Amino acid sequence: MMDTLDTNIPEKPTELEEEKVTAEVSEPVATETPAEETYTTEKPAETAQKLTKEEILARLKEISADVENAEKSEIDSLKQAFYKLHNAEQEAAKKQFIENGGSEEEFVPQADVLEEEFKNTMSVIKEKRSALTAEQEKQKELNLQIKLSIIEELKELVESPEDANKNYTEFKKLQQQWNEVKLVPQAKINELWKNYQIQVEKYYDLLKLNNEFREYDFKKNLEIKTHLCEAAEKLADEPDVVSAFHQLQKLHQEFRDTGPVAKELRDEVWVRFKTASTAVNRRHQQHFETLKEAEQLNLDQKTVICEIIEAIDYSEITNFAAWETKTQEIIALQSKWKTIGFAPQKMNVKIFERFRKACDEFFRRKGEFFKSLKEGMNENLEKKRALCEKAEALKDSTDWKATAEELTKLQKEWKTVGPVAKKYSDAVWKRFISACDYFFEQKGKATFSQRSVEQENLEQKKAIIEKLNAIDENADVEEATQQVRDLIKDWNAVGHVPFKEKDKIYKQYYSQIDKLFERFNISASNRKLSNFKSPISNIQEGSPQALYREREKLVRAHDNMKNELHTYENNLGFLTASSKKGNSLLTELNRKVEKLKSDIELVKEKIKVIDNSIQEAE
Repeated sequence: MMDTLDTNIPEKPTELEEEKVTAEVSEPVATETPAEETYTTEKPAETAQKLTKEEILARLKEISADVENAEKSEIDSLKQAFYKLHNAEQEAAKKQFIENGGSEEEFVPQADVLEEEFKNTMSVIKEKRSALTAEQEKQKELNLQIKLSIIEELKELVESPEDANKNYTEFKKLQQQWNEVKLVPQAKINELWKNYQIQVEKYYDLLKLNNEFREYDFKKNLEIKTHLCEAAEKLADEPDVVSAFHQLQKLHQEFRDTGPVAKELRDEVWVRFKTASTAVNRRHQQHFETLKEAEQLNLDQKTVICEIIEAIDYSEITNFAAWETKTQEIIALQSKWKTIGFAPQKMNVKIFERFRKACDEFFRRKGEFFKSLKEGMNENLEKKRALCEKAEALKDSTDWKATAEELTKLQKEWKTVGPVAKKYSDAVWKRFISACDYFFEQKGKATFSQRSVEQENLEQKKAIIEKLNAIDENADVEEATQQVRDLIKDWNAVGHVPFKEKDKIYKQYYSQIDKLFERFNISASNRKLSNFKSPISNIQEGSPQALYREREKLVRAHDNMKNELHTYENNLGFLTASSKKGNSLLTELNRKVEKLKSDIELVKEKIKVIDNSIQEAE
């Protein structure tokens, strides 16, 4: 075939088609796109995973000597494989250290002699790649100027129509020179292509070649472009989407370098090639959109894990059991992290550093806690021995009420004292509880005479239950409700019953109360509040101080529920902003929030009941 005449571009489409080309086809022609830079086939990654650290380092040194021909995907794969091996070695060393009797907090990772050499080699590669990129950009600018000058020379040929045939040799030289000049700045590709195409077509319109010569050239060009169309159409079935995209770039270059076909076939050939290109480009774009969406989801999940660890309130972790529970949660989060894939490349290292920082902070604080715990154990032992002495001094007292309250205070104080060494813990606890048990056994014997009174109380409460059972289900709602409330008041006025009968009689009473409340639509809050008033009256009879302790308990419960409500509301706000698939979790959290609000109101009412009881007692 003779030298081609129309080079580096496909035939010019119609004005309408030209707009579509810009949107659908021109973009894949670029040889440097973010997608190519970020994603490649998985073959380099699979190969890298099979290498040792020494082999990875050796391969990186080879790459540093020939950076111009190296692929970024292979460099990234080697880097990830190296640190995967590095981290695995560190984990194995820590596990061995713990198995040999060391603690996780005391473990200090050993320096990796290959890591420093690895970092130096990566630095060299980075510098060379930066220099190479700068040189390529400089060359692109130079190529741009050369192609602009070629267009100017073509304009001169077009402006000399009488010499068109004589200038054909010069025209062919300019075409060859245009083909030899490759990359230009991305932003100038389409504009340059259009200007060149305009001048080439103008020249062909002037050129007076014999029909046989022209038809022969068109025929050969049609054969080549038909083959290129077929090749582009086959790429739609290529399993490797990324490979198909790269092959398409080569086909585009060949299409550009091939001369024109007969004018009546230009649109048909171009539309066929463009249609095949659009199919490949669409698959390529969808492939990376899927990858990006998956990576964004991975980033969201990893961000949630980081925020969970960062939100730990260390002031609430005050004992060994709490630290152990929280440690297991952290380990579970670390295991979950390992199952999540990569985040977007620009965030992958940052999110891992954030995760590692949060974990390191947790284990640092844990180490400090156990260090201070060990130092404070002797002090705790002395405090518990002092409590033992106080309990032993009270065990023979016959002031049952005052001593019972004092021993109860000692028991609460005991719970606030931290742990002691294991070799002392059982003995000191047995000493303390023995003194307490002795007193309460003596107190129980002394109160045996109360049994007859408790038996009378039992009979009274049974009678109240019978009256509750006798309420007619067809009775007027208001009258029945008032009758139930009167009987509840009577019940609360009756004193203690025998201990062994207490649960049984209370169960019968509350069961019947619940049925009546449901029958007459008395609210759940009133039901719970009414049920609460019965033990309050018993507490009031036992000890005025007990009312204050019960009130303090409710205030603490109220504060804890408010804090829990605040935490849930914060989590609701976070999940709504970052989670796309958290509908079930949001529903559950909303349900818990509403229940907490209801419980908080009930606790407030209970506190009011106690306050009224205290005022009446005074």
